[in-house]
Amino acid sequence: MSAPETFEGEDGKAGRAAGFFRSRWQGTAPLDRLFWRDLVLVGTAINIAVSVLALILLGLKLPLALVLAVHFAPVPYNFFLTFAVWRTAEKTGGVKASLMTLGAVLWLLLVVVI
Repeated sequence: MSAPETFEGEDGKAGRAAGFFRSRWQGTAPLDRLFWRDLVLVGTAINIAVSVLALILLGLKLPLALVLAVHFAPVPYNFFLTFAVWRTAEKTGGVKASLMTLGAVLWLLLVVVI
């Protein structure tokens, strides 16, 4: 497995992170990896961890504004992943891609509501 491609003027972790986001947004990442690993596994794990942290902060009786800010912090990333799946599925086409798009939208509704 090779390292993600870095782009001109980018190096180190910042370059890999930019390459990660760019490849997903441009639809060059494989749809299966994007959906199953990035969205379902990593995205769900991030949301669960942040929700647990928010509950701990609530239990410590910290200000509600802080608790809500922590709880909703991953929402922009959730939207990014959902739209990345959508864009990649449009390029890929087929029934499987359509099902993954539907799954991504349902996942987004689930993680935002809960």
